Amino acid sequence: MIQPRDNALVVLSGGQDSTTSLYWAIERFGRASVSSITFDYGQKHRIELECARNVAAAAGVANVCLPIDTFAALGGDALTDAAVAVSDEADEETELPVTFVPGRNLIFITFAAAFAYRRDARHLVTGVAQTDYSGYPDCREATMAALQEAITLGMDREFMIHTPLMHRTKKETVELAVQLGALEAMALTHTCYNGCRPPCGECQACRLRAGGFAEAGVRDPLLDIR
Repeated sequence: MIQPRDNALVVLSGGQDSTTSLYWAIERFGRASVSSITFDYGQKHRIELECARNVAAAAGVANVCLPIDTFAALGGDALTDAAVAVSDEADEETELPVTFVPGRNLIFITFAAAFAYRRDARHLVTGVAQTDYSGYPDCREATMAALQEAITLGMDREFMIHTPLMHRTKKETVELAVQLGALEAMALTHTCYNGCRPPCGECQACRLRAGGFAEAGVRDPLLDIR
């Protein structure tokens, strides 16, 4: 099995968690060894793509955006389908939040691995976490472990999926961002399910983010943007 170099590719959505993970990767692997990838998956709020570009530029790393808009064609979720409103209610059949995009993280990381393969990189970094989340099954540790094995076998090249936030609460994620010097970059991020900057403060994503900053005793820089 080919052993690629210790370069790292960060899946960067432009949100709080992926931004913190980007700075984690920079500290661990060195800025020169880190790059980022963003996916245009047909999300309703295009501001995510702009935020990802801005975060990467502020962090001093390259960013590439790949179009994979099949999710929008599939529809049925609040992040890609205009007919589905954001709410705290779960899908009646799956009991998962309406913001769950089936297979999204599986596809993201598989595409990231294919991208990394061509660039002789072996470390994939993602901000998924099974703590303080809505029960998304593709954010769980077991999912990431299985996916790492699958892409390593399927590409015959050793990959490592790093999930630095997997067992951190939102409070701990904020504290890590402060420790890594990522707090200033938080003003460039986007979290709101309703696409608002500053955040709407009402959707689940906004409430989770606000709670984490409040518990950490840190003011969210995103609240001060104009």
